[in-house]
Amino acid sequence: MRATSIGHAGILIETDAGSIVCDPWFVPAFFGSWFVFPRNDQLSADLLARIEAADYLYVSHLHADHLDESWLRTHLRRDVGVLVPGFPTDELARTLHRLGFTNLIRTVDGEMLSLGRDGALHVAIHCETSISDGPQGDSAIVVDDSETRLLNQNDCRPHDLRILADHGPIDIHWLQYSGAIWYPMVYDEPEDRKRELATAKVEAQFARALRYVRDIGARAVVPSAGPPAFLDPDLFAMNMIDGDEISIFPDQRAFLARLAADGITTGRALIPGSTIDVVGDEIRVTHPLPEDDVDAIFTDKRAYLQRYQADWANWLAEHKRTWHAPAAGLVERMAAWFEPLLDIAPHVRTGIGAAILLVAGDVEILIDAPTGQVRAWQGEPFGYRFEIARELVETVVDRRAVDWSNALFLSCRFRAWRQGSFNEHVYNLFKSLSVERMVRTEAEAAAKLAGPDVELEEVELGDYLVERYCPHRRADLTRFGEINGHVLTCTLHGWRFDLNDGRCLTSVDRRLRVRRPDVP
Repeated sequence: MRATSIGHAGILIETDAGSIVCDPWFVPAFFGSWFVFPRNDQLSADLLARIEAADYLYVSHLHADHLDESWLRTHLRRDVGVLVPGFPTDELARTLHRLGFTNLIRTVDGEMLSLGRDGALHVAIHCETSISDGPQGDSAIVVDDSETRLLNQNDCRPHDLRILADHGPIDIHWLQYSGAIWYPMVYDEPEDRKRELATAKVEAQFARALRYVRDIGARAVVPSAGPPAFLDPDLFAMNMIDGDEISIFPDQRAFLARLAADGITTGRALIPGSTIDVVGDEIRVTHPLPEDDVDAIFTDKRAYLQRYQADWANWLAEHKRTWHAPAAGLVERMAAWFEPLLDIAPHVRTGIGAAILLVAGDVEILIDAPTGQVRAWQGEPFGYRFEIARELVETVVDRRAVDWSNALFLSCRFRAWRQGSFNEHVYNLFKSLSVERMVRTEAEAAAKLAGPDVELEEVELGDYLVERYCPHRRADLTRFGEINGHVLTCTLHGWRFDLNDGRCLTSVDRRLRVRRPDVP
């Protein structure tokens, strides 16, 4: 088996039985905010030809740094075998069909499927269907050619690692370790507080990835799916270059250093075009550039990014001209879209519990969750505020983007404020702007607000007995729980709980059941 990095989470997996191209991403995403790092616009003609000739395509989920519609529309043959994860909705399958792909191979969550010549290529796709990735979810793929087993986990955060280990020992493990969110950089907080929050976020990301690395125990670990490069001058400060930036986007070398500090020597840094070959007991990494040039990407990162920025400056300027100009009736258009969805989501509205003020340039729009109305703001109180350029709001409204996290927020081109702690119901609303999505989001909100209806299993962590599964996303705390003093952190998503009373320090509507062993 040979696995070649094609940038970010992209991999070309080649075996004697067939080849799979995973998550190919080439066109900058999220309103031109995210570029592939290290850059993948200089791949060899031979590698590009092999990518385009792949036997199968696997797209892990709907986010634009994994599903590159512009590139897919023109670079792969229409009858390529498309491996479709067994998600609870058909949204990804419909998108791929709309792009012209005709050979959709629907998989069953977690079940091994035999493909390729003589059925010697085996794949199993595991789905993670939390609303945090939109109601569609995310996925990971295990590829087995009977000699080598590769796990491409990308962004997927399965809460039960046993399902991945059941396929047998993993030789190569690709996983995300860096940020893929806008928090805390866009929030109205003092600089010192934002720096503290960013540092904590990076630590939570590393701790989660380290837990996966330890539990999977692969022979080689490849950090992937991040970080992006921010080439727009307005966003350039989000690149982590000197290490003192307020950013949650450490690069591959930073994570490898963290692995080494924890005594893990299996990390391998790949750049686009690098290959990792497994031949018997040997694992070989080959780069497309001399070692000194590879090192310079990270040791002279500012200069590297500035050259990259100059090469794409004209493209970025042209891209910004595609953003939609202001048009009349923005409030009315949003009301016609949002109000029917709010009407079918009483539990989502209850979970939000306050009005959301959207400042779109010169237009101020109140999304009144308690009443389910959308109207021009007249000075009423609000609990959440988003300030976004009018052109960006007009663009996502005109396109009827059903997931503003994917279509807008990941661009980091906005500012936000909230009263109190994080409230996931707010973002779940913006991720669910279709009837199909809102029905699932409302069902999840109803279940959460109702609370647990079964006896909760307790486990011993340190000096405490706690419920085994995190009340956020049901992560197994025997694997993902870490205690520091009187605070328990679930490293799957970084949620923190006060062990004195179970109070959630991250959100407003979660509580962990916790007690001392000598307390009934």
